[in-house]
Amino acid sequence: MGNWVVNHWFSVLFLATWLGLNVFLFVHAFLSYEKADKYFYTREILGSALAWARASARCLNFNSTLILLPVCRNLLSFLRGTCSFCRHALRKQLDHNLAFHKLVAYMICLHTAIHIIAHLFNFEHYSRSRWATDGSLASILSTLSQQERDEDSWINPIQSPNMTVEYVTFTSITGVTGVIITIALVLMVTSAMEFIRRSYFEVFWYTHHIFIVYFIGLEIHGIGGIVRGQTEESLNESHPHRCAEFFEQWDDHDSHCKHPRFEGLPAESWKWILAPGILYIFERILRFYRSKQKVVITKVVMHPSKVLELQMSKRGFIMEVGQYIFVNCPSISYLEWHPFTLTSAPEEDFFSIHIRAVGDWTENLIRAFEQQHSPIPRIEVDGPFGTVSEDVFQYEVAVLVGAGIGVTPFASILKSIWYKFRHADHNLKTQTAGHAALNFDKATDILTGLKQKTSFGRPMWDNEFSTIANAHPKSVVGVFLCGPQTLAKSLSKCCHQYSSLDPRKVQFYFNKEDF
Repeated sequence: MGNWVVNHWFSVLFLATWLGLNVFLFVHAFLSYEKADKYFYTREILGSALAWARASARCLNFNSTLILLPVCRNLLSFLRGTCSFCRHALRKQLDHNLAFHKLVAYMICLHTAIHIIAHLFNFEHYSRSRWATDGSLASILSTLSQQERDEDSWINPIQSPNMTVEYVTFTSITGVTGVIITIALVLMVTSAMEFIRRSYFEVFWYTHHIFIVYFIGLEIHGIGGIVRGQTEESLNESHPHRCAEFFEQWDDHDSHCKHPRFEGLPAESWKWILAPGILYIFERILRFYRSKQKVVITKVVMHPSKVLELQMSKRGFIMEVGQYIFVNCPSISYLEWHPFTLTSAPEEDFFSIHIRAVGDWTENLIRAFEQQHSPIPRIEVDGPFGTVSEDVFQYEVAVLVGAGIGVTPFASILKSIWYKFRHADHNLKTQTAGHAALNFDKATDILTGLKQKTSFGRPMWDNEFSTIANAHPKSVVGVFLCGPQTLAKSLSKCCHQYSSLDPRKVQFYFNKEDF
């Protein structure tokens, strides 16, 4: 339980920091726009909806800064390598990159909704003020552009009674980009749902790349400057605290208060997303360069149950156990890249993957390699990239749990253990490689070649963990899973339950593969 608590609190601290920054940015921006003299006249028309719109925009920018970082796979692999000396709890946070990516996406959706609703109220207030004939300050402010005939005088984008909200929305930079950003976000979020991602990966893959449209739209969204505040010169000349109550005398030549002047708010989004955008572009350039290096297919094996094994070589390719690569087959699709776990060991002179037919792309790929009289399709490879399984040899005891094709990450580990034992590797901490049990109908396993067969049925996890805890009372046990979320919950619970409160006694670390 001790290590579980440490890991848990590191995760809680990280999430609390992220949430705290969101709250701080929202409150700070809200109070700034709610209290600042610069927006006194703007608030006279819009009320608190101004602060709600601007505060949500600030948080949108902040989370848009973060959304790309968890999917910079080279960055994560670099951090995992440079942080090898860090505490396990710190390294483990890198394994939650996709979960954090989703949380940030949900936060973007939340603030997008707040931003849109606030602006709907803003446009309603703009329209009502423009139509008002009661001589109120808001109505006078809304007619300033006509009175002054000056570009710097207007504060209400609806500059004539005949101008509709729809017209302003679809003829202004801010309005058009806002609509485009919202549509792009809706498409990305809905296509990333678990069902669509698993069953229609191509839909998810293509639609998710609309993020390019999202970021371009976000960068230019604020250029239009629809929301305006009083200029510094005008504030010094006619401060609202001194002149607002005398708005009826603004036209008098002998009045000490003049018509206020306004300016659009400067675009801010580009400042937030510039650095992560450059980092992501560099990431994509690096991945593109590596993907164009020649891949030689040295062996093709068709296994039962429509499983294709590809053994390949590539100059400069260096891998670790449990890593994965992205694979592209240009003859099937130039744009689609699919992740596959490496099933070869680092000690072998090739790298391999096993591909099961689970969708259109994989079925077309297997069909292409089954055609004996046709040339072998060209394959492009990007990677390898690190995963949680790289840490397996840091444990004295390792428990590997794979479901279905989820056994593939562990084929590399089992092979590597065999090689290390064979060559008497003294750096190997792992002491117990008792058995490998995999469910296949053949005499040997298609991944590792092991002859050991399994007894069918789900293991009794409580019995398994209790046995391991009793057999290794002072060991650190790594539990690795590549399988469904329901199984992950069961194993995580057992790791928590059977870890000792005493850090000197048995500790179970739960690790789950995510792509």
